Amino acid sequence: MTTEPTGTQKTPSVLFVCSKNGGKSQLAAGLMREAAGDAVDVYSAGTKPGTSLNPQAVESLTELGIDITGEHPKPVTDEVLDTVDAVIVLGTEAELDAPEGTRLEVWETDEPSERGIEGMERMRLVRDDIRNRVQKLYAELTGS
Repeated sequence: MTTEPTGTQKTPSVLFVCSKNGGKSQLAAGLMREAAGDAVDVYSAGTKPGTSLNPQAVESLTELGIDITGEHPKPVTDEVLDTVDAVIVLGTEAELDAPEGTRLEVWETDEPSERGIEGMERMRLVRDDIRNRVQKLYAELTGS
């Protein structure tokens, strides 16, 4: 009796992009890593990377037990773009074209500052908006 080899499924991958890669894209990446573990390869980058992470973004994830203190802003590279299955652009500041056949979405995230909400209250609202979107994306990428 012969057995057919089982195909190895490629791990789905996603790149989260914002302009500076210090806030929203780092939030999304941290939230996806927390939700997916090893089930999804997660990258984050910026179209115009800043020099450091947004301290409020870091703190808002720390409140959920997610530690991104080892992260740093990184530029978008062709290597990562050619690797990932999905590119998610957070906010309207960053603009990016994805390679042919790569899923591209723009998430116009909640911006509480437009309603006069600032500081950590603003960051928690942004985080929670991104968290809901990440959970939906995780389910789509993994079929769960």
